[in-house]
Amino acid sequence: MNILVLGATGRVGSQIVTYALHDRHHVTVLVRTLEKIQINNENLTIIEGNVLNKDDIVRAMHGIDVVISALNTDGTTTLSESIPFIIEVMENEGVQRIITIGTAGILQSRTSPNSLHYQSSESKRKSTRAAKEHHKVYNMLKHSTLEWTIVCPTYLPDGESLGKYRVGRNFLPEGGVKISVPDTAEFTFNQIKSRDYIKSRVGIAY
Repeated sequence: MNILVLGATGRVGSQIVTYALHDRHHVTVLVRTLEKIQINNENLTIIEGNVLNKDDIVRAMHGIDVVISALNTDGTTTLSESIPFIIEVMENEGVQRIITIGTAGILQSRTSPNSLHYQSSESKRKSTRAAKEHHKVYNMLKHSTLEWTIVCPTYLPDGESLGKYRVGRNFLPEGGVKISVPDTAEFTFNQIKSRDYIKSRVGIAY
């Protein structure tokens, strides 16, 4: 497949690129700083650009089969500002499938079924800023024509790949408190071959 990875220099994104290249897919990455990609691989295309520039997304989207976005909030609004461009360009180019990394905060609350986790008493986080950014992305994907999946990890330490974890559609697995970066990346990458969670959020934890 031809896979576009956004957020490829981040913790999860860089692991996804590694998994995809290992599986012999062709990977395109859109990065602001070329030097941050330290991989040399004939199946890797590196495009310098910014997800906040629609023309850069158009350049990166040519010939793509699936988009994986591991963009994070980083204390900015890049996430919610870039997703309208990403959706528009995907719809224009006829690219249907997008898998994004979200946060457990935008899963459904178990105690308040009409609320999201971050809006309920279940959430122990003091700041809801990141969750609100991811919530905007979720709303925009929901109203798009795309086949989206949002992978929603809970606390995300670097850790080892255990290869065994629990997942839940639209909810965090009960009692789940953490999931490592490599296992999150592996599950996210594996969604390119799966239709199990189309138009769903997926909670992931040990």
